[in-house]
Amino acid sequence: MLSLKILDVKSFMGSLLIQKVFDNFLLSEAEITTFAHFSIEGKINQNFYTEEEKEELKLNQYVRWSDVKPYVFSLIKGNKLPLFIKIVMVLSPENTEKLLIQSGASLNKEEVNGLFLNIRYEKDTLLITTGTSVSTFTLDKTLDYYWDESVRKFLKKENIVAEDL
Repeated sequence: MLSLKILDVKSFMGSLLIQKVFDNFLLSEAEITTFAHFSIEGKINQNFYTEEEKEELKLNQYVRWSDVKPYVFSLIKGNKLPLFIKIVMVLSPENTEKLLIQSGASLNKEEVNGLFLNIRYEKDTLLITTGTSVSTFTLDKTLDYYWDESVRKFLKKENIVAEDL
């Protein structure tokens, strides 16, 4: 698990809410507190779609960040800063499989429940924490370490400055 403090909150929020930097991620959940508390469950409601739509859209378990980002942005924009933001993103199954192969970990794709990116803003501080969920017990932390390093590289590539906690 990697825990980082983002040094330029305004720039990061622009990358998150306006630019396409995080658009390849899926949304597991989000909580926003402004004048009220808002909660978004990122799991796709499969009953909303016909079988044909499910096949055509190739739905994941979670909604794409790019699809829900405008709603989150509308809750946050304004003259006053939010009191609290928590966004839990998960790497798409396709990218998780690629990362698993690259890592050389001794897990198969069915054993990986998700690679998570937790974003938390509170009291002018923005933190990012990584998380790995696997369905079997393993002492092999190769995937954890590789995910942490991949997040570091991703942030650096996107010019997001962070420091270890």
